[in-house]
Amino acid sequence: MQGAIARVGMVVVAAILNHPLLFPNENTTLPDQDEELISRMQEYEERLEREHARLELEFSLIESKQEETAEDYSWYLWSSLSVFVFFIVEMLRVQIGNTEVRATEEEDLFTVCGSGGVDGVVLDKNDMSTFCDKCSYSSAQRAQEFVEGFADDLLESLRSVCDRDTDMEVGEFVGVGSVFESWTVSKSQTFDLIVPFWPPDRFCFQFRLWCDRSRDIPPDLPACGVIEVTSEEDCLCGTANMGDDMLCLLHKERKHSPLVDPSPEKLLCSKNSVLLSKDQAMKWFQISITKAWGQISHKYDFEVSFRNLDAAGALKIRFPSGKVILMNVIPAVQLDDTCAYFVCHFPSEYHVVPDPYWPISFAVYERNLLKHFAKHLPQHSCHLHCLQIATFLHRKQTGLTGECALTNYHWKTAVMHLLLSHQPSKWGLKNTEQQLRDVLSFMWRSLHEKRLNHVLIGNRKVPKELQVPEVVQKAEPVNLFRSLVLHGDIHAAALRHFQEMVRNSTALLQEYAPLYSSGTLQHRLDQSLD
Repeated sequence: MQGAIARVGMVVVAAILNHPLLFPNENTTLPDQDEELISRMQEYEERLEREHARLELEFSLIESKQEETAEDYSWYLWSSLSVFVFFIVEMLRVQIGNTEVRATEEEDLFTVCGSGGVDGVVLDKNDMSTFCDKCSYSSAQRAQEFVEGFADDLLESLRSVCDRDTDMEVGEFVGVGSVFESWTVSKSQTFDLIVPFWPPDRFCFQFRLWCDRSRDIPPDLPACGVIEVTSEEDCLCGTANMGDDMLCLLHKERKHSPLVDPSPEKLLCSKNSVLLSKDQAMKWFQISITKAWGQISHKYDFEVSFRNLDAAGALKIRFPSGKVILMNVIPAVQLDDTCAYFVCHFPSEYHVVPDPYWPISFAVYERNLLKHFAKHLPQHSCHLHCLQIATFLHRKQTGLTGECALTNYHWKTAVMHLLLSHQPSKWGLKNTEQQLRDVLSFMWRSLHEKRLNHVLIGNRKVPKELQVPEVVQKAEPVNLFRSLVLHGDIHAAALRHFQEMVRNSTALLQEYAPLYSSGTLQHRLDQSLD
C-alpha cells in the first residue's frame, strides 16, 4: 500500500516537471517545431497514461480487498454477537423454565403459606389459649423432683461400683432440654441429663475443636471435636525429699498403696490411639449404669430398662400403675471450665457423628439464654407458647407422615433467633398469633434456603452475660440444615412435612379445643398429648 502511494507520487512529480507549460513560449533555445521533441513528449505522455491506468487498477484491487476484509470482519462481529445474544436468550429461557418447574412443585406450599409463609393459616386465639393452658401440668414439678432424686441416687451407686484408681470419675448431672426449659408439650415427659466424667488421677483430657484450622477435624463435621487422653506431670511428692513428717494432700490416700496405670481399655481410648472413643465410653457407661441399678433396685417398686441400646443412658422407668417416665442420661466431657460439653450422642440427633469425633452440646448455654430472655420480656410472654404450639404440630404431623430431618431442636433454634432479633415488647401474650406466624415464616424461609444457623456459634447478637467461649463466637456459623443441602430427597421430605403440617395446623388445634357437652367442659387434649 505504501509502495503504490510512493509510485503515484513520483509519476505526478515527473508529469509536473515535464509538462510543456512549465517552460515559457519566449524560450528561443528550442525550436517551436522541433519534431523530435514533440515525438518524445508524446511517447512520454502515453507512458504516463499507461502507468496511470495501471495504478488505477491497483488502487481498485486494493479497495476491493479492503471492502472484503471489512465485510469479513463485520460478518464475524455480527456472528459473535448473534451467538452471544442467542446464549443469553437460551439461559433466560432455561432459568424461566426452572422457575416455572419449581413454582409448579411448590404451588401447594405457596397456596398454603402465601408470600409470608403462613398467610393462609387461620389461628384461633381461644384455641391457642386453651392449648397453652393444658400444656401446664401440675404434676410436672413433682415428676422433675422425682427424676432429680433418682438420678442422684443412681449416680452415687455408679461411683461406688467404679474403681477410683483406674476407672473414669463421674460428676453431678446437669438438667437440659424441654422439661428443664419449661416448654415440653407431652405428658410422657423426657428428662435429658448431662453427666460429665473425667479420667483418673495423673491423666487429663486435651481438646481439638472443629473451628481450629490447624487441627485435623474433617470439614463435614462442624461443631465437633476430638478428645485426647494425656498424662499429667507427676506430683512433686514423688521426687522431692519432704521428710517423713510431711503429708501430700493429693496422694495421702495412696501413701501405702502402689500407683497403678490404667490400661487403654480403662481410659476408653480408640484402638492403637490416644483419642477418647465414643463407642468405648458408651459401652463403659451402659455397663456401669446396669451395675449401679442392680445395687439400688431393691429400694424402688418400678422397673428400669434401656429403651435404646445405641444410646448409653436412654432409660425407661415404668411404674406399676402403667405411668412411664423417660430419661436420657448422657455421658459427656466438659470443655475446660465452660458450660459446653462433648456428648456421646444427642437424644434427637438425625445425623450420627462417627467415632472418635464428639459432637459439642451448648444446651446449658441455650437454657441460660432462655432464662436471660425471660428477665427482659413482658411478664406474661408468649415465646414459650409459640414454641409449644410449633413442636406440638410438628410431633402430630410426624405421627401422621413419619419422621423427617426437622426436629424440635430446629424449632427451638428458630424461636431463639427471633428472640434475638425482635423487640422484647413484641412478645406479649396478646401477640401470640402474630409471633407464631413469624416462627412458621422463619422456618419456611430456612427450609427453602436450606440454611438454619446455630444460634450461638458465630453469632455476635448473643448477650455477653452468657459468657459463651470466644472461640465459639468467632467461629464461622454452623448450618443445622447442612443435610438438606447435600441430599435433595431429605430436603424434599422436609418441605412436604412442613407443607402438610401447615395445612393441618388449624384442624389439629381445633380438634383439641374444649368441647361443651351437657353443660360440662370436656377436654380431649390430655389424650392427644400422651
